[in-house]
Amino acid sequence: MGQNSVRREGTRQSSVPHARDHGWDDELHGAGEATGAGEEQEPAGGPDAPAAPGGRAARRKGTAGADGAAAGTAGGRAAARKQAKKAGKRKVLRWSAIGVAVLVLGTAGAGYAYYEHLNSNIRSGGRAGGDSGVQKAAPNALGDTPLNILLIGSDDRTSDDNVALGGGKDLRNTKPRADVQMLLHVSADRQNASLISIPRDTVVPIPECKSEDGKETFPATTDQPINSTLPRGGPGCTLTTWEKLTGVYIDHWMMVDFAGVVAMADEVGGVPVCVTTGVHDRSTAQVKGGSGLKLKEGTTEVKGEQALQWLRTRHAFGSDQNRAKAQHMYLNGMLKKLQQQNAWTDTGRLMGLAETGTKALQVSDGLDTVAKLFDLGMQLKNVKVDRLSTITIPTDPYTANPKAWLQPRAADAEKIWDLLRNDVAMDKNGDKAPAKPKAKPTDAKPKPTAAAPSSLAVTVVNGTEGNDLPAVEGRAGDIKDVLTGKGFTQAGTSKEAKPSKGTVVAYPKAAGDQGRADAESVAKALGLPTSTVRADGTIGNITLVVGADWREGTAYVAPKRKAGDVPEGANDKATCMEVYSVYRWDGVS
Repeated sequence: MGQNSVRREGTRQSSVPHARDHGWDDELHGAGEATGAGEEQEPAGGPDAPAAPGGRAARRKGTAGADGAAAGTAGGRAAARKQAKKAGKRKVLRWSAIGVAVLVLGTAGAGYAYYEHLNSNIRSGGRAGGDSGVQKAAPNALGDTPLNILLIGSDDRTSDDNVALGGGKDLRNTKPRADVQMLLHVSADRQNASLISIPRDTVVPIPECKSEDGKETFPATTDQPINSTLPRGGPGCTLTTWEKLTGVYIDHWMMVDFAGVVAMADEVGGVPVCVTTGVHDRSTAQVKGGSGLKLKEGTTEVKGEQALQWLRTRHAFGSDQNRAKAQHMYLNGMLKKLQQQNAWTDTGRLMGLAETGTKALQVSDGLDTVAKLFDLGMQLKNVKVDRLSTITIPTDPYTANPKAWLQPRAADAEKIWDLLRNDVAMDKNGDKAPAKPKAKPTDAKPKPTAAAPSSLAVTVVNGTEGNDLPAVEGRAGDIKDVLTGKGFTQAGTSKEAKPSKGTVVAYPKAAGDQGRADAESVAKALGLPTSTVRADGTIGNITLVVGADWREGTAYVAPKRKAGDVPEGANDKATCMEVYSVYRWDGVS
């Protein structure tokens, strides 16, 4: 398919006027220059110019007094001129005010209409498809929290556009799967970011999820690949699965289909990608299929259908893991291109991106307006490309189906999740970064004093199951005894286990600052960092979940974490993609 044939393709194909068609036009700034009909006009020379003879006669007639003195005397003429001058100034001011009013109201009206038009483009859905039990991370000293966004690429073929781009006419009635899944993590200080991928055929525990319309419930499963989460409960189910797997709270999801990828690539004018040799991803005698990607050696700016082919190529790059690396290269290139184009400050660029992006993407409810999407973009604009780490979770063949599926390499994956949960940079530049600013004492309001330990009810929950290990029997009781010995005599245990990647001290959200102070006193008694303390709107008293990171000992020992300390081979930033020999192309034939 030629590039031009898909330029305007997307999930929504109706013809949509651009900004200028909605009134955002330079000609609008001439508003207010015209003169209204029926208004009294000044003489051509202004208020002080000689009046027409008829006018002078009228004034003389109207101002003649009983004593016969004429209005044309020096004093009368001066008074008349002064009055006319004031009237002229009032008219100038009035017309200036009208002009400004027309300009402001006209522009505001056009802006509002266009804003509403963009909002109407946006398709959104619920943030989560189930209950992961994961709470948002505690804020840093300045009150900021990390930002986590799940990026999903679906293989939806329900539209003619997506079938034309992705093939598979027989798959029209099949629910789309989440073929691309990446978590974008932006640090609380917005200085570094990470893109973490899980290959689509990786088998992970999938929690219970509800369908997008809430009418169907899908039971939890442990023997299906992660791309099956999308048909089970939509993007919200994919998000809940990631939260359960990682222990990381995810703020939003964003999803794009085949046509959306094409539209976005065209909007930015092409995305730079690179191969070490020419590549042609095609059907072979041994392996059928292929994306059709055909590129010469070196760097090419891909757009249109070619951009989609790059993102879908697997065979020519050798594996799902390498496809994830190619996808990271693409997104890295797009971010760099946007920064080069000053996309966040150039109004024209921003308008074009807004038009295309709002049509191409589906988002969670927290991003369902242009204002929210713009705010998100402004949070991303300062992240430097050299501080963006691209990670693919290390995997091994899935034991029960080694030829088709994968499984995470547990210890390596957990190391990455631990860095994410604790907002530790995944690039080694994190050690060289300037120290994070500390909140000034004058900025912080006085903290309430924690209540006496004996007055606090604390529920201890065993959450030690995880990382492919069973729960430690009696763990909640052991920690409850430690708390009792430290004066928390109302501490008790929960009969229900609640697996958690990390240890958490939660307090009722309604308790506010006092609740936090009380929870911090519990954390301090056990040697837990204050970062483990967070608010929870679903509990009635302080709840300590002893996580999989604290399986033994009576005093918590935080694991040592270092910026850039990711498992070998997981950091996959590459300058050019290697091409599997079967798919190399000489650039001619």
